[in-house]
Formats: sequence, structure tokens, C-alpha cells
Amino acid sequence: MGVVYPESQCARLGVVIRRSPGVTPWAKWSWRATAVLPGAGAASWKLLREDAGVSEYHASTHDLWLYVSDSEAYAHELQAASPSVYVILRDVEAPADGEMPLHVLTVTASPYEAQDYSDSGEEIVERVPMPPAVLEWVTRFVDEHHRETPFVKRRRDKLRTDQVQSGIGDARIAQLSDVYRAPTAARTEPPE
Repeated sequence: MGVVYPESQCARLGVVIRRSPGVTPWAKWSWRATAVLPGAGAASWKLLREDAGVSEYHASTHDLWLYVSDSEAYAHELQAASPSVYVILRDVEAPADGEMPLHVLTVTASPYEAQDYSDSGEEIVERVPMPPAVLEWVTRFVDEHHRETPFVKRRRDKLRTDQVQSGIGDARIAQLSDVYRAPTAARTEPPE
């Protein structure tokens, strides 16, 4: 299964993708992640239902990992009006005949991680409602592991830098006068 981190927890989520007719002549189909299925088994684009040209597929199943180091992000997501799970998708460049046009990369409960994926511009980030069982699990995890860090304002030094002149001009130039002064015309002494 891979590396298991001591301060992490994992749950299996199936990703449901809906295919509906496109609304423009340039896109025959519109694809969207619409739900996640807690505790789902392995699947590869299994058709769940079909009705009036709209199809829903159990595209794949992924692990949703929660890490203590990301507990602030989960707490932030739980404060949203509608807590969500983020499904990260990538377009398949040239799908073969019968191949689905999307690849599910991962799922996350962290809005910060979802933002990182959306910043790249290469992935599609879909926000789907967090099921009650997952909401309860994430809430328990945050309650157990998250500690608010109090804001500490930085105090200024008492040194007054506006009253001290540390040097005149560039230290590499050996000159007592100000090196930034306007040049003056050279004085010529009248010949004797």
C-alpha cells in the first residue's frame, strides 16, 4: 500500500463523473465530477445510471489522506457554508475510441491543495459536496489534531535609523565630500 505516516488517516472514496450533452456545437459532451462515494470498491468507469442522455459513472476510487500538518486547511474547509471534497481531474490528450476523456488524479479535503492544483492550469478542480460520513470523519480529525496558532505581532526595534548617517556615499570611494553632489566646473588659476 505504500508509506503510512504516523500522524495521518486515510479513507477510500469513489469518484462519480456525470456526462451530459454539451451546450455548444464545439463540445458534444459536458463532463463533471458530481459526488464521492465513501468506502467504495475499485472501479474503472463503471456505469451507475443512465437517463435522458445523462450518464453517471463510478470513474475510479482513490485514497483521501488527512495529515496533521494540513489540519488548518481542513478546519478552514469545515467553516465553509457547504464543506466539500475536491476532485482533481486531467484531460486525456487524445482519447482512443471508447476511452474516457478524463483521468482522475486524486481527491483532497484541503482547499489549499486544491488551489495549488488549479494554479497550475493543467488540472481541472471540481468541488463536490462532502458526504455526511466524510464530514464527521474530517471534523473528528480536526478536533483531535488541530491547534490554533495565536497571532503574535512583531515588535519594532527601538533604534532610530532616521537620525544617524552611517556614511557618505559609496564606501569604496575615498572622498570626504558627498559623492552624489552635482559636479562643478574645474577652477583654473589665472596665469602669472
